[in-house]
Amino acid sequence: MRSYVPWRAHGAAPSGQSERWAVARAGAPPVTGGDSAWVRRARFEAAGRMSRFLNVLRSWLVMVSVIAAGNTLQSFRDHGFLSEKLYTASPGLVNGLQARTFGVWTLLSSVIRCLCAIDIRNRTLYHITLFTFFLALAHFLSEVFVYHTAALTIGVMAPLMVASFSIMGMLIGLQYLEVEALSQNKKKN
Repeated sequence: MRSYVPWRAHGAAPSGQSERWAVARAGAPPVTGGDSAWVRRARFEAAGRMSRFLNVLRSWLVMVSVIAAGNTLQSFRDHGFLSEKLYTASPGLVNGLQARTFGVWTLLSSVIRCLCAIDIRNRTLYHITLFTFFLALAHFLSEVFVYHTAALTIGVMAPLMVASFSIMGMLIGLQYLEVEALSQNKKKN
């Protein structure tokens, strides 16, 4: 009978097989009463991937937040910005009050997204941030397809794409946060 040699020491599981197969093939007894070394290693690698993805997501949120802050300043400075870039189908409906309201809404979204980037593991803040992207997507889609105040120009397509990509990224990140929460609960028990 062969003795157990950790497959990781050799670089890969034999013939692309799983770790469990390698342990069973070596004749090692089943692991009971705790995690084996390969389970701990797999969790460590998953945590590394999780951490890298969440760091990329944090960077994305900061970038989106800074762009939103710039849009806020533009909305307060010149309300013609909205009629030229966003609400091109009905520019007469855009006035100073509507531009400032849009600016405040964009500023609030910017602050929430920046705070989420700072504390990405805060689940409540994470959900609120995700909701801001759903809200932005719904707003711009309704302006194009329901109210017909905006046309599908680059000025509208950009926020639609940013909101869509952000929603996808945050939903993926939410799965990582769920895994992290489960592993922390197991450690407490």
